[in-house]
Amino acid sequence: MKTQVTRIEMVMADVKEKIASVTYLPGTRLPSIRAAAKAYGFSPSTVVEAYERLQTEGAIYSRPGAGFYVAETTAPLLLKETGHNLDRAVDPLWISRQSLEPSSDSIKDVLKPGCGWLPPDWLFEEGMRRGLRHVARGDAAVISEYATPLGLLELRQLLTRRMTKLGIKAKPSQVILTESGTQAIDLIFRFLLTPGDTVVVDDPCYFNFRALLRAHRVKVISVPYTAEGPDINIFAKILQEHKPRLYITNAAIHNPTGATLSAAAAFRVLQLAQAAGLYIVEDDIFADFEISSAPRLAALDGLSRVFYIGSFSKTLSASLRCGYIAAPSEWVEDLLDLKIATGFGGGQLAAVVVLSALTDGSYRKHMTTIHNRLANARNQVLPRLKNLGIVPWLIPKAGMFLWCRLPDNHSATQLANQCLSQGVVLAPGNAFSLSKNADSFMRFNVAQINHPKVFEVLGQSMR
Repeated sequence: MKTQVTRIEMVMADVKEKIASVTYLPGTRLPSIRAAAKAYGFSPSTVVEAYERLQTEGAIYSRPGAGFYVAETTAPLLLKETGHNLDRAVDPLWISRQSLEPSSDSIKDVLKPGCGWLPPDWLFEEGMRRGLRHVARGDAAVISEYATPLGLLELRQLLTRRMTKLGIKAKPSQVILTESGTQAIDLIFRFLLTPGDTVVVDDPCYFNFRALLRAHRVKVISVPYTAEGPDINIFAKILQEHKPRLYITNAAIHNPTGATLSAAAAFRVLQLAQAAGLYIVEDDIFADFEISSAPRLAALDGLSRVFYIGSFSKTLSASLRCGYIAAPSEWVEDLLDLKIATGFGGGQLAAVVVLSALTDGSYRKHMTTIHNRLANARNQVLPRLKNLGIVPWLIPKAGMFLWCRLPDNHSATQLANQCLSQGVVLAPGNAFSLSKNADSFMRFNVAQINHPKVFEVLGQSMR
């Protein structure tokens, strides 16, 4: 049973979120009791009680006759307290943990139609096994020594050749191997951002972008995402009014919508970014799922203000972690210093196995099979969802995601809570939406949803 959140707790949560996201800096005077009561629509006594509890916790302090202020001492970073919504069903960290947890004793065979990866038996298992055998027979240094700061040269050379096919011109010296795509993003955030900076994300966007930005204590602004990319008019207003430091988005296949960036939208985004001095992180972890290539910001920009990243957890293995950054040349040395400071030399094992798998003659055939399986799964799932009144926002050209609207009066958050109790982990829309205006949407993974129990539980819960 969900605990009812009181108005006092709502005020406390909002103040904590503003402190954690550096909207309220240390020493900032909080709105007066009267002003806060008017803003929240609550009674002054509710605000007084909330402020007094926050003062007891040490988050704020009072000055007699002058009001309440944010404590000067920085509190520990509790990510769960940095979101507006207290419902764990739309908390990005909670969803990730539920998707990664093994089945419990009370619920066997948990199904995960809301997760963001392929089933294990869809991945390139035989190619990875061949890669591991290759490593076992090879140079002992690979399994015993640190990697060079940039990472395995042969893999970086291969990555630049792959980028060339997408129109991205990068030298191997511009490519930095990382432990994962998430580490690649974190390194760039650490490098470019300081607490209090403003970052733009899509609405909706991959929920871990926002979770990671919370950890960097920055202010996050969202731009509505359309079928062709970010809403350009709103994007321009955000750049003018908020002077953001960074914009992070997906290349090619957008998560969660499955939309594809158009050439016209890409051109305007870069025009506006250059005029505003904005940096861009382009996350392209779904590149190999494409049937035909979409425009890449990094290609149009020439790796001037765009940091291009990727990884192989979606097609090869989520267990053997390896990602990369293609960065503007002038920033590579500083990024390497930061990589060493936060992770030292890194490992060689994953890079060598990934190189072996990507150069395996059957990898291209494997991905063709994946493309066909996803297309077949999509065609099978769409009618079954339609029977429940669930319709896609758009029909994606490729990839595993369907961003779907629920029938009228159905809350994705409530539906996710109901299905979770029956062993089905969903991804409700507000987990991806900073503005929290996507409660009628749900992200489904076509490779994970086509199981009779999923539709049985969905149908029962919706009824």
